[in-house]
Amino acid sequence: MRQIQIISDLHLETPKSYNVFEITPSAPYLALIGDIGNAKDPEFFDFITKQLPLFKIVFLLLGNHEPYHSSWTAVKNRIRDFEKKVKESPTSETLGSFVFMDQTRFDLSDDTTIFGCTLYSNITPEQSEHVSFGLNDFYHIEDWTVEDHCKAHTSDLRWLNDQVNLISQNESNRKIIVLTHHSPTISPRSSDPAHSGSRISSGFMSDLSNETCWTSRNVKVWVFGHTHYNCDYVDDGKRVVANQRGYYFKPAEGFDEEKVIEV
Repeated sequence: MRQIQIISDLHLETPKSYNVFEITPSAPYLALIGDIGNAKDPEFFDFITKQLPLFKIVFLLLGNHEPYHSSWTAVKNRIRDFEKKVKESPTSETLGSFVFMDQTRFDLSDDTTIFGCTLYSNITPEQSEHVSFGLNDFYHIEDWTVEDHCKAHTSDLRWLNDQVNLISQNESNRKIIVLTHHSPTISPRSSDPAHSGSRISSGFMSDLSNETCWTSRNVKVWVFGHTHYNCDYVDDGKRVVANQRGYYFKPAEGFDEEKVIEV
């Protein structure tokens, strides 16, 4: 069995608290599921670096807040540069590894694989105008439109389906953990009832109920963030989990800093 500590939506950028928030290890591996902070802040990388001696591996995928006041391309380049520096660091033997999950497969063991990507949501045509005006992403991320967002969703979803399908066909006994920032489900168990009927809901979640990446028996756990609503339930044999802190001034109920998944 492999244990992974899961945390998302720390929002250490507002107010800035990169040097204040502490993670107490409760598993050998740490997965940061997006919206940890703003990647333009030097303290963002200081915070990640601080975790490396505490865990064998720190996995990071991007949420929608990491690229604020910048662009997706620029932020991904910064993360990849950081990943390279960690690998080449003369102290790398005393640090854990850092893995950027951007349409990334990582084999955790001989029988367990992690797939990670942002999985931008599928903004529906009927909500497109409301989402474009209602989400800060389209004001604070450079060169980013609803159309770009939907294209990115299609890319991430196609990649996930292809990867899961390959394992289902060729490695039928392999267990899969999926990590995404945006929610893969519109189940009421996964979303705050206070937002039921929201005209911008498709900016946060997508209905993947008929997709291979959701229905495959190889997928044992799916972890997501973004909604600031925590859940932990089983859907057709698959554990669906969110462990999100939320904003400092409006924390999400049920956040557990030491939350662990086990596969």
